[in-house]
Amino acid sequence: MSAETSVPRPRESDVDISDAGLLQGLLSQSPFAFAFFDPAGRFQRVDEVFAGVVGLPAERLIGRAPGELLSADLTALIEGSVRGVAEGAEVEAGQRVRVRTAGGETRHWSLTFSPVHDDKGVLRAVCLVGVDVTESRQIEEDLRRSEERYRSLVEAQSQLVWITAPNGGILEDAPQWRAITGQGLEDYLAYGWLEAVHPEDRAYTEEAWREALRGQTMFEWNYRVRTRASGYRHFEVRAVPIIRHGKVVEWVGANTDVTPQREAEEMRGRLTDQLGAAALRTARLQGATAILAEALTVEQVVQVIIDVGRTALAADRSAVALLDADRAALKLVNGGGIPDVPGAPGEEIPLSHSSVMTMAVNSRRPVFAESPESLRSQLVDAGGDEEVINGFLAHSDERAWVGLPLLAAGRALGALRFSFTRPQKISQEDGVFLEALAGQCALAVERATLFEREHRTAETLQRSLLPDRLPVVRGLTLAQRFRSGSRHVQVGGDWYDAFVLQDGRVAAVVGDVMGKGVKAAAGMGRIRNAMRALALTNPPPAAVLTGLDRVFEATEEEEQVTTLAYMVVEPGTGEGTLALAGHPPPLLVTPQGVPVLCEGEPGTPLGWPASRRQFRFCVPPGHTAVLYSDGLVENRKRGLDAGLAELCSVVTEAPPEVVGSPHMLLDFLVDRMLAGYEQDDDVTVLAIHVPPATKSD
Repeated sequence: MSAETSVPRPRESDVDISDAGLLQGLLSQSPFAFAFFDPAGRFQRVDEVFAGVVGLPAERLIGRAPGELLSADLTALIEGSVRGVAEGAEVEAGQRVRVRTAGGETRHWSLTFSPVHDDKGVLRAVCLVGVDVTESRQIEEDLRRSEERYRSLVEAQSQLVWITAPNGGILEDAPQWRAITGQGLEDYLAYGWLEAVHPEDRAYTEEAWREALRGQTMFEWNYRVRTRASGYRHFEVRAVPIIRHGKVVEWVGANTDVTPQREAEEMRGRLTDQLGAAALRTARLQGATAILAEALTVEQVVQVIIDVGRTALAADRSAVALLDADRAALKLVNGGGIPDVPGAPGEEIPLSHSSVMTMAVNSRRPVFAESPESLRSQLVDAGGDEEVINGFLAHSDERAWVGLPLLAAGRALGALRFSFTRPQKISQEDGVFLEALAGQCALAVERATLFEREHRTAETLQRSLLPDRLPVVRGLTLAQRFRSGSRHVQVGGDWYDAFVLQDGRVAAVVGDVMGKGVKAAAGMGRIRNAMRALALTNPPPAAVLTGLDRVFEATEEEEQVTTLAYMVVEPGTGEGTLALAGHPPPLLVTPQGVPVLCEGEPGTPLGWPASRRQFRFCVPPGHTAVLYSDGLVENRKRGLDAGLAELCSVVTEAPPEVVGSPHMLLDFLVDRMLAGYEQDDDVTVLAIHVPPATKSD
């Protein structure tokens, strides 16, 4: 018998395939599964590997047909292949079959069927050789999945991946690249990606690519690529050589579309150039914004706006007008902001009158006129009298105008007008700048208007609560000085008072309600009135302060702090009593100009739990007692202790004629104590002077 294999074997006249010894020698230690079938398809011989594959003892298989023992799919494969071999047909080698073992494991086998003939060419058997390909099948499956994942990742990302031969020639298709560039497959394979590169970039790109090929180094470049729509987009490319055994086997590259980034960079460059031209103006605007934030009055705000117009805009004139809603008109705040020529608007501009400012207010939008022709056209379109407009343009030296509405929360407050004696091109960036300027100015105007309104109210209230004049009492001279800090800050809560009690003694008080504005002034009024009522019924200072504590708890808020110094003095003798509620100590000045600070218990502010105490405080004849608020001795640069020491030092410098006159003494103290300091609080001073005794007395 001879088999159609490449392995030579001894020639014999006949071979008995059932010879166990021969088969055992042939299949001993073989990792393959062997089975022999007679031409009718019954098992003749199997090895242990095959028996293990089908999960049946070898002796049970001999003489049986596959369909009697094996699974349907395995039976169909074996019977079909054996029948085909027996009939002389071509049977596919390496047919795959999946077999579940007795242990429940699935294994993959590759089966090959071949005929076995004797020397006479008679078919004696069909041989099955099986190879376990489970591991290789798993490897193939892993590779397939890896490739699928790789392709999915490449297709999902924004990069375009391509592959070339070691010499840079195109190896395979790159569908994503062709979808972007519109290249056909033949063009891409023939000429490659360089054909789609912008002509201006192509030579440099090709040289850099050739250099990378020669040096076998990473290729990093950027260029413009022609798209299907005939435009160009910016790409960054990175390609690396794949090296095996010291040789480049291929190049793998990836292109990233960086057009948005490049466009953003170009835009930033243009903006940088534009902002560079306005850098000085912007810096000045920032400075003006800081000044506007500190401006408290409308007058101060207007001055800042004029300065900004002159420095930041290089405007020749600047005008500010505020809206009078009741009269439906704009009122100029600075008269010199508009030239005094025929056809120019007056100090009051009706909203029905066509002008740069009224157009800005009515439209709530900026108005830009870059030339006289532009202004004429806009004013005529707004309903202006063309003859009046022409007269104005003929006499005015202005050649460009800007009108900006002052808007706060959408509400018009007024308008700004900047003019130039030369034509002025207003760019988009200038427009943004001007609108930002108008917004800052509007906030400053609104804040200043509210401040002035509250300031007037609080100042009126404060002044109304202070006494019109001090009482004139024989044997006692009273003097006061009140210097408001309202030029720089809101009205405070300082007050002073002096009045004659029923027994002829005089009550004197200086107090300070902490805080600013109407609230502080109103609190001061309540405490002052309550103190007068208490003093007239029960004048001892301790009793008055105790009563004020109860009033304070009933009428004032817990966070409100109020201090005062209250004394009762006998005219002529100067005998008196004093009580302090957290207030600076009174100062006693001798006829020789020696200062003496009261050492009495300072006490606590009104409303704080305390047992009020009073103590003797005498103002001998020729002496002057000075009650004062903390604004005299304390400010942002000088603490209380330093202020008290400075007050005593100032007293020692007073000339004799000043010491002898309470009015002159107060002027001297206030002027010297405030000299060199910015006043940031009210200053209230009250002097009680007992004249020296005369011979007639």
